[in-house]
Amino acid sequence: MSQSLAVRSTPRRLSQPVSFAVIAVIAVLFPAASSAPSPLYVVYQQQWHFSAATLTAVFAVYVVGLIGSLLVVGALSDHVGRRPVLAAAIGLEALSLLLFAIAGDVWMLFVARTLQGIATGAAITTLSATLVDLNPPHAPGRAGLVNGIAPTGGLALGALGCGVLVQYGPAPTHLVYLLFLAGMLLAVAAVAVMPETSARRPGGVASLVPRLGVPARLRAAFYPLVPILVATWALGGLYLSLGPSVAAGVFGLTNHLIGGLVITVLCGSSALTAFVLRNRQSGRRVLDAGALLLALGSAITLAGVLGGTVTLAVVGTVVGGVGFGAAVLGSFGAVVRLGGPAERGELFAVAYTVAYLAFSVPAVIAGLASTAVGLRTTAACYAIILIVLSGFTFVAQRLPSRA
Repeated sequence: MSQSLAVRSTPRRLSQPVSFAVIAVIAVLFPAASSAPSPLYVVYQQQWHFSAATLTAVFAVYVVGLIGSLLVVGALSDHVGRRPVLAAAIGLEALSLLLFAIAGDVWMLFVARTLQGIATGAAITTLSATLVDLNPPHAPGRAGLVNGIAPTGGLALGALGCGVLVQYGPAPTHLVYLLFLAGMLLAVAAVAVMPETSARRPGGVASLVPRLGVPARLRAAFYPLVPILVATWALGGLYLSLGPSVAAGVFGLTNHLIGGLVITVLCGSSALTAFVLRNRQSGRRVLDAGALLLALGSAITLAGVLGGTVTLAVVGTVVGGVGFGAAVLGSFGAVVRLGGPAERGELFAVAYTVAYLAFSVPAVIAGLASTAVGLRTTAACYAIILIVLSGFTFVAQRLPSRA
């Protein structure tokens, strides 16, 4: 009798396949929420009259919070389990969305964006590690595929959905955040009934000491990935911070849906490419193709910006997005295969720190430069730098491996 009661009182957990699907959805939800403010920046500028430099500062505090969170709690889930870290990250994300919804000035945007960065930093490494933990045995590359598609796919969906709501929906600076808030509440409920995938082990408090490092045995394989991570996410940072402003200021496209589509075209083509190449996520060829297409897309976009030709800019964005997808798939697919279970959280923290530094620092510099020399000149110089940086990838992949 007591045994029967004990069995019935044990909380039911989601199955492994369902849990994998839930984590994949949450992995898309976080970047989607992070891209939602991008089409709204132009609206906020019109309402509160701040400069492009302030705009990129709002964008940057998100990344400062994210990287700080990565450094502090990036490896925490390896010690205390995945579910507690995920639940805390989702709760903090929900708070940031609530602050966005009630924001009445630019300072509230700074606070909300900072909290969102901290929440996302805590979530992304834990989500990536959980996907690897739950990866189906019959599909060994599925976690790498989701980790490659989720960031860009989420950014594309968030920007597009927000652009539609801003242009055609009611309460444009409120509704999108309330919808994401509802999504986060569903996410935390799902995490509550998932199985834990990582056993507790000592060292949780010690792991909170900020540190960043790759295990010595993995360095020779990890370091050649750095140039492509930098080139890829620097492109994404420009589009998410200044993309809608460039569309309006350089090409005269003031429709808010167009502002969202600028980001969606880049990130959507990236996600689609990662899906098409899902069975080819390993090897130098994918990374080489990504670097080549990033450089080519940047060159075509440069021609469009200098000539004021929208068609060329769109084509360049699509080509660059394809390169973005190949590069993200190849680089994160390589990271998935490098570390053991006890190293995954820390290794993903390093990869995401590199990516988001590249995502933010060049974009902030571009925002400051655009105030001084204008959007057209800034975008042109940025494209030239990306072309050069993409070329470094070929060199890095061919250097002799040294630990």
